[in-house]
Amino acid sequence: MTQTPQTVTTGLEMLLERDQGLLAGRRVGLLANQASIGSDFVHAADLLGGACDLVALFGPEHGLRGEAQDMEATRSGRDPGTGLPVHSLYGSTAATLAPSPEMLAGLDVLVCDLQDMGARYYTFAATLFHVMERASGSGLALVVTDRPNPLGGEILEGPGLHPDYHSFVGRLDVPVRHGLTMGELATLFHRRAGLDLDLRVIPMAGWRREMLWRDTGLPWVAPSPNMPTPETASIYPGACLVEGTTLSEGRGTTRPFECVGAPWVDAVALADTLNSLEHPGLRFRAHWFRPVAQKWMGETCAGVQVHVTSLRAVRSFAAYVDLLAAMRRQAPGKFSWRTEAYEFETRHPALDLLAGSADLRVALEEGQWSSDMTQGWERAAADFTQERQPVLIYRSAG
Repeated sequence: MTQTPQTVTTGLEMLLERDQGLLAGRRVGLLANQASIGSDFVHAADLLGGACDLVALFGPEHGLRGEAQDMEATRSGRDPGTGLPVHSLYGSTAATLAPSPEMLAGLDVLVCDLQDMGARYYTFAATLFHVMERASGSGLALVVTDRPNPLGGEILEGPGLHPDYHSFVGRLDVPVRHGLTMGELATLFHRRAGLDLDLRVIPMAGWRREMLWRDTGLPWVAPSPNMPTPETASIYPGACLVEGTTLSEGRGTTRPFECVGAPWVDAVALADTLNSLEHPGLRFRAHWFRPVAQKWMGETCAGVQVHVTSLRAVRSFAAYVDLLAAMRRQAPGKFSWRTEAYEFETRHPALDLLAGSADLRVALEEGQWSSDMTQGWERAAADFTQERQPVLIYRSAG
């Protein structure tokens, strides 16, 4: 594949090129992970360490260097690469999801340089919001170095978030595919929460709302262990719903989220059903796989591999709801929802936390799911499109 010439300069690089004065003479912390790199692949900790008084590092879910799997606790310690202390913001309890006052003590500025995936569930935004709340009123300045939304900034998908279903996979009421960058999300959260916070977003140069990841020319580093490619990111707004079931979402395979199945699925019938619905940008192929980790580990699963045929056409949320509905119709006695704790939450089933309410699960259970439900989501998305206008940093080419 020919590499697209780089057309986007990240907020991190803009900070280092033009805004180092924000950090001069101040004690700096950095919230980052393995995808926090410059265009030359050098990590943000090394870049900032050479430009300011960097004294502490903070790691989100999966850890500063991205070695931990989903929902796997990480420990605070010392970074072997820089020798700096690392504070974990994803431990074994919900209390560890926000930084303690001791972690922030002595810092003047905290830089957040995290790559979001463009879906409400992706937990890095929730980590940032926790940091913002803890920093509010403390005098600590927060600098968000912006990065592209891999799914672009124009298309919205899926339902919003009911207030009773706020969780670590849903802190902000936005559509599932929200079309915002991390800097724009931070600005929206700041406005809605009314925080007393010195927030500074360092915009990218060259990014436009119609751009997908492949248009940026930036190197792709998996922001989490099961997000290996931009194509995986393109289906994630829908594919993550599978986590709310006992189906394998392909973790433990080389194609997480693209492979979905269980031992009891009729793979050929499932693929035929889904292809007959003609979801744009997607093709479903009957597929058998054996996960080496997590759900159905060591067992042969039947299902589908979801192939992306057009990144711009993909609308994955409704497609994966159709996938769940078809699997449930095949074997209602075997299909089941995840019921154990999910991201420290036990009050609601995982699917409800992801979907933002119980409405989708109930519709699937009662056989009432249809594309008509999306009309309500589209009306809400139209309202959100207007609400988000004041926080938009970037525009479309047209």
